[in-house]
Amino acid sequence: MAVTLDQTIAQRERSRISEFVGSQTFWVLIAVILACLFLSVATDSFATAKNLYNITRNVTFVAIIALGMTLVIITGGIDLSVGSVLCLCSMVLAVTMHAGYGIETGIAAAIGTALVVGAFNGVMIAYLDFPPFVVTLGMLSVARSLAMVASNNTVVFQFGPDHDKLLALGGGAWFLGIANPVLYMVILALLTGFVLRWTRFGRYIFAIGGNEHAATLTGVPVRRIKVAVYMISALSAGIAGIVQTGWLGAVTTNIGAGMELQVIAAAVIGGANLAGGIGTAFGALVGAALIEVIRNSLGLLGINAFWQGTFIGGAIVLAVLFDRIRNFRQSE
Repeated sequence: MAVTLDQTIAQRERSRISEFVGSQTFWVLIAVILACLFLSVATDSFATAKNLYNITRNVTFVAIIALGMTLVIITGGIDLSVGSVLCLCSMVLAVTMHAGYGIETGIAAAIGTALVVGAFNGVMIAYLDFPPFVVTLGMLSVARSLAMVASNNTVVFQFGPDHDKLLALGGGAWFLGIANPVLYMVILALLTGFVLRWTRFGRYIFAIGGNEHAATLTGVPVRRIKVAVYMISALSAGIAGIVQTGWLGAVTTNIGAGMELQVIAAAVIGGANLAGGIGTAFGALVGAALIEVIRNSLGLLGINAFWQGTFIGGAIVLAVLFDRIRNFRQSE
């Protein structure tokens, strides 16, 4: 009996649904939903409009960078410099605007800085075969040092003639009362998801993470893709820095400190495999959401904030354990 086109499409849709239900991202999403339901019942302040607004806004900065980090992790790499790159780009934006230049010039300078840093990381890793850990760990120190030099280690809170425009960019809510950072996060997530699923560039990223040697033999421009991926990672940190500067209304040289750990945690909890070859844009958002819900819940439940690292670290271990169990079952 011949299989019709409709039956083929239906079977493919069922397989996609079953694949998603069996994925780590799905179960982390369930954990986020259950945590939100529990906190809504256990506390009076979690489900308030103000708290939900703060949660959705706060999650965006980690989530935006986690999108870029996910691409790096899929290729089998790591980028430890994103927190410092965020700081450097924020400071470049602030110092440029403080000097009297417009917001367009400030944003261009910040984006240009991010791309240069990302290109440096990528070239060192792809063309000179430096370990990603070493290169990006070095850049973590260099970028924050440059931010201190640019500002003379002072707080910048005056942004010149376009001061109000910058604050509106990061702190406004231009569409249906939704915080602007959330809108940027959604747009970037959709773009990242499209690139990973529907473009040749996305297929190359997965090919490199799956088997770099085989990808090279099949004609994938591995080195150029790697450089591009690290530039995207730095760019995502730069964008987050621009938005966060507008939200905070001031920049200090400790902004973004330790953020790389939260970003990597978000990507891994969301399903990205540090060995490479696996990861999704949606997973990065879900992982970032779980981290923010954990952070938010500690205060509401009266738990010491110092426990935050323990809970997030435990979530990472559980995520990796889940991945190992799933792989073990599939290999049987």
